[in-house]
Amino acid sequence: MRIVLIRMLLRIMSWLPLPLAHAMGVALGWALFLVDNSQRRTAKINLELCFPEWDAATQRHQLRRVLIEISKTFMESGIVWFCGQQRLQRLVRETVGEALITDGLRQGKGVLLISPHLGNWEMTGLYFSGRYPMTSLYRPPRQAAIDEIIRSSRQRFGAHLVPTNAQGVRALYQAMAQNHLVGILPDQDPRESGGVFAPFFGIQANTMTLVSRLAQKSGAVVICTYAERLSWGRGFRIHVRAVDESVHAKDLTISVSAVNQAMEAAVRHIPKQYQWGYQRFRSRPEGEKEIY
Repeated sequence: MRIVLIRMLLRIMSWLPLPLAHAMGVALGWALFLVDNSQRRTAKINLELCFPEWDAATQRHQLRRVLIEISKTFMESGIVWFCGQQRLQRLVRETVGEALITDGLRQGKGVLLISPHLGNWEMTGLYFSGRYPMTSLYRPPRQAAIDEIIRSSRQRFGAHLVPTNAQGVRALYQAMAQNHLVGILPDQDPRESGGVFAPFFGIQANTMTLVSRLAQKSGAVVICTYAERLSWGRGFRIHVRAVDESVHAKDLTISVSAVNQAMEAAVRHIPKQYQWGYQRFRSRPEGEKEIY
């Protein structure tokens, strides 16, 4: 019953005009800002850590904007997950740098698209999967019914989703060997899966090594992409940016640092649209105290 209600809610939300969904997100964001909650607490800690140059008034102002953008992401989820391809294409008002993808594909070794949890990260996968052959990595949820919703929504324009296991990683190598796009969101703490600590906003962050290993072994072009949410419900602007060539370095620490530098540069472009409510620095190097 719970899954049926979730699907029904998302379907209803998909009928909303984007400006109305964003207006509802503003109201929800204000509520999150005014009432104590885990998103507010985590975002506050993250902003203070990553932007120590901001004074107290700026911190408070940016915290409110962050919570509003987090709420907009939630309120637009039904639209992004269930709208038709024509509507989604109309919501993308502009792409900046897409030639990097076509140029990368000409090299014949595939293109590795890495996306931070910035703006609406679902948009980039959906948009590009409708334009190029694409395989994306995802972490299956514990509930099979929710997994079905995620897979059907993300694959509806042609993407192929593979799980975060050995079989899924093999599928990524196969996709690059076929000169396809591969999509990964690398700004998550891998925790029990292991990772390498590398700077993110000057703070050591446990970072997955998969992007680095894929880049090293395949020689694929690595590109950063994200969908910027435009004001007043106007839609999205998709950015495509080159990642420093050091991402192909044999030294994992150097390569992983290049990944984090690319993520940080994207976030600094539109810091209010990053998912600061996520405990990115939960894992700490040995001897360091917990942050959250």
